[in-house]
This record gives sequence, C-alpha cells and structure tokens, in this order.
Amino acid sequence: MIVGYARVSSQNQNLEPQIAELQARGCEKIFSDTISGVKTQTALNECLQFIRNGDCLIVTRLDRLGRNLSNLISLMSELRNREVEFISIHDSFDTSSPTGRMVFHFFGALAEYERELIRERIKSGQVHARKRGKTNGRPRSLTPQKIKQLQTLYDNKEISLNEICTTFGIAKSTIYRYIKKSQPKE
Repeated sequence: MIVGYARVSSQNQNLEPQIAELQARGCEKIFSDTISGVKTQTALNECLQFIRNGDCLIVTRLDRLGRNLSNLISLMSELRNREVEFISIHDSFDTSSPTGRMVFHFFGALAEYERELIRERIKSGQVHARKRGKTNGRPRSLTPQKIKQLQTLYDNKEISLNEICTTFGIAKSTIYRYIKKSQPKE
C-alpha cells in the first residue's frame, strides 16, 4: 500500500498542495499534521502504526517527516527495519532505486554510529561518577543504622514482617534482600 504523510507547521499554512502531490503519486491513505515538528506529531504516529512491511511511505520533502537530523535518522532506521520503502518527492529520494537504498543504508549506519556514541558517553560518565564516589541506581532507602534496627527486629521475631514493612516504609522483598546481605557467606 502507498501511504502519504503531510505536515505544515502552523494553522496559517495550507496542507492542500502537499496532499495534492501525494494523491498524484498514488497514495491510497494520507495522514496529515498541522503542528510544529517540535511538538508531538499524532498523525505521524498513527501513520507509523498503520504501515506494514512492504508498504511505501511518501512525503513531499524530508523536513516534513523529521523534526531534526537525529529524529529523521531514527525514523529512517525504523522504516528500514520494517522493510518499508520511502520516497521524498522533492528531495529525489527513493529507496526503491539502488541509489536510494544506498542512502537508506547510510541513514541506518548513522543511527548505529549515534547509538554507539551515546553508549560511550554514558559509560564515560559512569566511570567519572564512580571516581567521584557516586554510584548508579536508586539510592538506598535505609541507612546502615536503620538496617541494624531492621535486622534486630527481624531476628527477635517480636513484631510481624508486615509491621516491619510499615515501620520502615519498605517492601518484604527489600527486607529479605537486606537480611540476605547481612548473613555470612558459606
């Protein structure tokens, strides 16, 4: 199925020229947004849910599809993974041609490169944070002093597990985790 997507950035702009071009290209279904690309594109999300493997998505220009380069790369990667062909009329971009497929693969390589850079930055940030004494994850809900109190209450068995949970504001699984950590390893 040939699916079209059109977008204008404000109410003052007219969608009709884009829709006419998409219809002239044989679009059987057209989704359209009248909203800035920075805001949520609800019709684009509907369009992406609607299209299936083997379909073709057509836009009049690339800038109608993506808000920025990283967003565009992500969308192109998603289309490539779903085996959806893509055509941008005025940019002469068509993934049904060898040149278009090459550019499509280039977009995929850029997306992969961007993901790797993000991973490296995260890893570097974590190493730097550890050196400063910061740890990843959620902060502990109990101080070492409260853990000792919890251990004593648990060992004495004077109050129920539910009462301990209420007193410390934690779940049973948290109590068991602290108890397990405090037991000597065999």
